Amino acid sequence: MRETEGNTKKYIESKIEILTYIDRLKYALNSNQAKIKFQEQRLVDKCRDKKYTNRFTVADLFPDEDVVETLKRELKNIMVEDYIETVKDLRFKNRSDMRVFGKKYNGEDVYIKIRVELLKSTLSGIDDFVFVMSFHYSTEDFNNVTFPYGKN
Repeated sequence: MRETEGNTKKYIESKIEILTYIDRLKYALNSNQAKIKFQEQRLVDKCRDKKYTNRFTVADLFPDEDVVETLKRELKNIMVEDYIETVKDLRFKNRSDMRVFGKKYNGEDVYIKIRVELLKSTLSGIDDFVFVMSFHYSTEDFNNVTFPYGKN
């Protein structure tokens, strides 16, 4: 673990770990067994410029599109080169770690943070729960961000 910030620890996973994570994410999304929850409004948004909120970014980039279907499509396009870091929330030790990615849309940097959880396992299959915590214009220019497996 490289950095502790409040209730989180940030670290870089190996390239193979991220490739495997992305493959599993895409498999879950393509199987139509994944449930997507998008955190449209976050507590941090109260103190943030509206441009850097999830709700504004998704509405600005994808007007008149279904939010869940849009996020499903966009998450399927994530690549290892988009990976920034992994975040462990120390308050919820039993939950899976969050992965942070960054992509450009219309020349703007977009910060994406997701968590994938096993929701249930049944005879008919396994359902995954994809929690999209962040999908907003980045408050930090990606020129100052390290992408361990690409972009810089």
